[in-house]
Amino acid sequence: MKTLIPAVLLFLLSTFAHAAGIKFVQIPADANGPALRAIVWTPCADPAEDVPLGPYVLRGRRDCATLGDKLPLVVISHGHTGSFLGHHDLAETLADAGFVVAAINHPGDSFVDPSRAGDYSVFVERPTDIKRLIDYLLGAGPDARNIDAQRIGFFGFSRGGYTGLVLAGGEPDFLHAGLTCPTPRPPICQQIENKTLPATAMTHDPRIKALVLADPLNAFPAPDDLKNVHAPIQLWASQFGGDGVMPHDAPALARTLAQRPDYHSVPDSAHFAFLAPCSERMKNQEPEICTDPKGFDRAAFHRQFDESVLAFFKANLN
Repeated sequence: MKTLIPAVLLFLLSTFAHAAGIKFVQIPADANGPALRAIVWTPCADPAEDVPLGPYVLRGRRDCATLGDKLPLVVISHGHTGSFLGHHDLAETLADAGFVVAAINHPGDSFVDPSRAGDYSVFVERPTDIKRLIDYLLGAGPDARNIDAQRIGFFGFSRGGYTGLVLAGGEPDFLHAGLTCPTPRPPICQQIENKTLPATAMTHDPRIKALVLADPLNAFPAPDDLKNVHAPIQLWASQFGGDGVMPHDAPALARTLAQRPDYHSVPDSAHFAFLAPCSERMKNQEPEICTDPKGFDRAAFHRQFDESVLAFFKANLN
């Protein structure tokens, strides 16, 4: 027993010292879309350190060897003109716990390329982007041999939540969804008003076995729109909404889904509360997405949020 105790303590200490490995990859252009820039987090045996990337500060190790085999995979879809770094704290938590995590910048609807953010085309292409990401990670990706293709999860925020519902089998109905339109009106609003949206087949991906959706854009007004969505879902809702997502969207979605989701309402929060807590530099550069309602502690919330998401994926990708 005396020799066993130090060994156990050493194991526990080394576990807590693990970091998230961080690497950047390029997914080549193909017939389904342009090249995609992705970031991948993986379990790593090295201790964590700060990794500054522009105004973001990640915790992990660059280009660390991936630890483990048959690992579950979680793919992330950001919101309207968002970033593949917007949920880095969640990605770090998942990778630390033994997941491979990957996120992309959606072409035409990201902070580096917002050129088509108001076009219907990005709503069609977003699910295809994520399918291409999964294809790459399971095929030519550097960690393909470490991933269990039978255990794939999805996390989506705002438009990313919409993206996940389409991938899971949802068929959006923009004409009847009652979406809010800003001024000046983007092209998609004009198309909805004139009922000139093109008929387009949406991309679904049954490889995704569980989804976490945070303040999703709800373009699914009727139960029939979601009748083919059967994967377990954890659904998070802010109290006040924002950026085109209304406070009633997530509760309405919870009622519309055929299977009751694991539903969480976050008091005193606005839409951007689901983004990672901001560095001081980020607060100065992007106050709109870093400022929360008075009394709301984003850092404290994310400690609970990240652990709840981790527990959900552990339970449903086991």
